[in-house]
Amino acid sequence: MSKNDGVFRMRSLGTASTGIVDQYADGKAAKLWQLYIGDQKNRTEKYKNFLISLLKRKNVTTVLDAACGTGVDSVMLVEEGFKVTSSDASDKMLKDAYKTRWARRKEPHFDDWVIEEANWLTLTRDVPVPNGGYDALIIMGNSFAHLPDSHGDQRDQRVCIENFAKLVKPGGIFVIDHRNYDYILEHGHAPKNNIYYNSSHIKDIKTSILYINQQPNLITLDYYMNVEDPEENTDDTHFRLSYYPHTVREFSSLLRSAFGPKSKHTVYADFKAMAEEPSPSFYIHVIEKAL
Repeated sequence: MSKNDGVFRMRSLGTASTGIVDQYADGKAAKLWQLYIGDQKNRTEKYKNFLISLLKRKNVTTVLDAACGTGVDSVMLVEEGFKVTSSDASDKMLKDAYKTRWARRKEPHFDDWVIEEANWLTLTRDVPVPNGGYDALIIMGNSFAHLPDSHGDQRDQRVCIENFAKLVKPGGIFVIDHRNYDYILEHGHAPKNNIYYNSSHIKDIKTSILYINQQPNLITLDYYMNVEDPEENTDDTHFRLSYYPHTVREFSSLLRSAFGPKSKHTVYADFKAMAEEPSPSFYIHVIEKAL
């Protein structure tokens, strides 16, 4: 669906930024990200069926959407009758979620939808926690890759994942995804297919890879959208997001370390078994926390 046909390989001996930056703070990226996702009422069938069926199969009632953004996935979950708490570190992204909750407050479950601004590093203090923890915690949309490895030892990543593990009740599930960075680092661009989003506005996505000490440190995606933008007086609208890449093997190791060896860990490739899709656009990790 998207065209990822450009790559610029930059090499540097400098150090990475140590701050966690809200890339949606100017409001523009937040607005255009909503367009990039596409029609939230008709979430791509495979995405919706996978997530909803997984949660229902595990008898989930309470869900923490800990990277809710503008609230697209949270709305889908509320509509399906789950008791949803949503959080995000970007107040600009949350504005849309608040507006949606207010506009639909008279519909079933929407008045009970809890929305909080929260930081993953302090998540256990930033969100309300049901007795025993949440039945499910989800972090979708390649969100975790926004978190920089500012210390160079994955310290912040470990703290965040340990916080996620603390918030999932024993027997509950944790669902998190990320782009296929193995493929991007090997080929210089993302796989052509993208089963996540159904937008008709995507014109192009260009990929840049920053190397520090000959190691990939940062991947930047420049999104070019076909939308009418009166303020810019152009049909092409552009926004940029940067990600800190992790391979499937590295990320799996982080998850196992936080959730423990007795937890069950399954990795899906574009919602299929790994062997069925050798070059997926996304990997989805599902952890069933040990009792």
